[in-house]
Formats: sequence, C-alpha cells, structure tokens
Amino acid sequence: MVKTADRPDVAAPAVERPAPDVRTIALRRFAISITVFNVVGHLFLGFEQSWAQPVVALIVAYTLEVGFEALNSMCTSRTPRFVGGSGDFVNFLLPAHITGLAIAMLIYPNSELGVIAFAVSVAIGSKWVFRIRINGAPRHFLNPSNFGIVVTLLLWPWVSIAPPYHFTENLAGPLDWILPLAILISGLMLNVKLTRRGPLIAGWIGGFAGQAVARAAIFGTPVVAGLTPMTGVAFVLFSNYMVTDPSTTPTRARPQFVFGIATAATYGALVALHIVFGLFFSLVIVCVTRGALIEVANLRVALARSRSGHMRSRSGALAPEPAIPAPVAAGAGIPSASP
Repeated sequence: MVKTADRPDVAAPAVERPAPDVRTIALRRFAISITVFNVVGHLFLGFEQSWAQPVVALIVAYTLEVGFEALNSMCTSRTPRFVGGSGDFVNFLLPAHITGLAIAMLIYPNSELGVIAFAVSVAIGSKWVFRIRINGAPRHFLNPSNFGIVVTLLLWPWVSIAPPYHFTENLAGPLDWILPLAILISGLMLNVKLTRRGPLIAGWIGGFAGQAVARAAIFGTPVVAGLTPMTGVAFVLFSNYMVTDPSTTPTRARPQFVFGIATAATYGALVALHIVFGLFFSLVIVCVTRGALIEVANLRVALARSRSGHMRSRSGALAPEPAIPAPVAAGAGIPSASP
C-alpha cells in the first residue's frame, strides 16, 4: 500500500472532529451564568446571605458528587466518570456546581450553615436514591436543587426563601429593567437553542398567566395581583434555570408543554389553598407525578413482556415483541445532566 506521505500529489484525508456535546455546552454556560450572577449579587445587587453560604454549598456538593460516583463505580466495576483528565473532572462537577449555587442563592437560613449543607446533601443524594428507568437506563426524576429546597422548607419552618427584592436591592432607574431583561434573554437563548425547552417555557408562562386569570374569575382576586410575580427577577430565574432542568423534564415538544402547564396549574391550586412557596412545591409535585407515570408505563411493559415470554414457552412459537409506550419511548426520555 502506498502511503499518502510518499505521494505529495495526493491530499491527506481530512480528519473529522467529533461534534461538540450540546449537553456539556449547556451545562458550562449555565454554570458560568449562575456563578457570575452569584458573585455580582453578593458584591453589588444586594444578596443578603453571607459569602460562607455558597462556599459551604459548593464544598458539600463537590464532595458528595465525587463520593457517590466513586462508590457507585466500585459497586458496578466501572471507571468513575470524573477520571480521564482535568476537563472530564470539571465537566463532571458542573451539575453539582449549579445545584450548590442555586440552593445557596435561593434559601435564607439566617447564619445556619448546617441548613445549607443539609439542603445540598438532600439535593445531591436524591439523584442517587430516587431513580427510575427511562429508555432502559436508570435516571433521577426529581429536580435536585428544587427537591433539596422543598425538604428543607418542610423540616425547618423558620427557613425562608431569599426575598425577591434582594436580586435588585441596590439597583435603581434603568438598571431595574436592564438586569431582568438580560437574565431573560440569556436564559431563553440557552433553553431554546441548547436544551430545546422552548415548548416547556411556553407552557409554563402561558399556564401561569392562565391560573392568574382563573383565580380572579373564581375567587375575585385582582388579575394584576396574580400576574405581578411574573415581573420579578425571581420568577425569571425560576422559569429559565429551575423548571426547565433538562435532566428531569420531557424531551418532546408536547410533553414539555404539558409539563409546563401542569406546573403552573399546580401552583395556582396551591396558592388558592394558601400554601406558601408554591413555585417550589408545584414543581416537585409535577416531577413526582411524572416519575410515577413513567414507572407505571415501565411496569406495563414488563408485564406485557412477561406474558409474551410465558406464551412463547407454552406454545413454542415466537410472539411479537410488545411495543414500548410512547411516554417511555420518546416523551419521557431525558439527556441526563447528572447521574
């Protein structure tokens, strides 16, 4: 065989570079965004938590993420996902980084750093404890940071969500409009172009407006009062960085839209029942419901295959393989951002 190097007149074939991992790109941009926002928030915007809280949150998140992965890799006789170089290690820690900073930014436990550590521990641990099979692979179905916040609020009634005003406490004039618009535009670009969660956001925003109108019609509350939360930075952050988590939401457009509407409708019901922190409780309720429906679909598939195998063993003939229900086959699939 003649080598290309010996034939200067023959051009060497171009080496195809692997396509960039969209999931990793999205994670990096989310991590950079939430890091910058936390630093700017503590320095200039008026965040009322101490600097120790995000530091403790990140230490706990990194430690648990590495520890659980190392333990799981030992039990399954595989190489840990953080082994392979500094780039692999950083990419592995991105979900934990986002989770830790989100919790430190969104809850206010006064000076109790133990509460922050607990919330982050629950969030990271939930990814390994609460798992179901989606498209044949075990995945977590609860939004980690949201679940950690909800459990903390339930166990410590004196813990509160960070006040919405502290996101723009030190701003005035045009900056009061520029900051929310900047967060909104950057979040929409990430979710529409990279994570493909545009239908979910549309369902969530439309459903939120719809529940405000419905509560006004049923209970006589002012429509403006129900719509006012949509004007704050806290709502923009929740809409772009919490409810749209790629790992715990559907991938197809229609299930995404339904997921968003269901979360908004649940929020409206909780508000009507005078339950505070409805944003976080509504999301965990919808995530649990979605997980239960997927698990029921998985059980139906398992039973159908069991009956099919039983029929084959009795007749000696091959029965057709049962089809996988649509919610499991496509709508419920997730590009997991974390194990």
